[in-house]
Amino acid sequence: MLITLTGFMGSGKTTVGRILADALGCPFLDLDELIVKKAGKPIPDIFAQDGEPAFRQLEARLLKQTVGKYGETTAVLSLGGGAILAPASATLVHEKTVCIYLRATLDTLTDRLAGESAGRPLADSALAERLAAREPLYEKTAHVTIDTDGLSPEEVSDEIIISAL
Repeated sequence: MLITLTGFMGSGKTTVGRILADALGCPFLDLDELIVKKAGKPIPDIFAQDGEPAFRQLEARLLKQTVGKYGETTAVLSLGGGAILAPASATLVHEKTVCIYLRATLDTLTDRLAGESAGRPLADSALAERLAAREPLYEKTAHVTIDTDGLSPEEVSDEIIISAL
């Protein structure tokens, strides 16, 4: 069973994913790390040099490959905040994985993302609009939603195990 973690940037997908994978004794994969490895450059450089559409195409391709490779294996995959924007990717994640939405309020996300805009191309003043647009997609794609506000990453991992597995 491939467990995918979705949610907005700063929701804790990577941090919680590592803890969850460790608790389950299975591999952890980060889609953004796979993209960087495949592209041979950091995500901000991909956005700057190739544009967001090229990034999203690579993201969708690697998501499909990763789900194909790990779909029958127990593993945890952290998705990028926009990985489910493409309808085909959202359908793939919903149908072929156990998808957990790590939900956080705008205030929590803003606090977590403070000072990180250099490494996150879409961390800007339009966070509220982007979050509002994406929330329905996260909710529709996920099988389980975990509210992360006020919880430690370990508590979120425990909540996933209790609620979804």
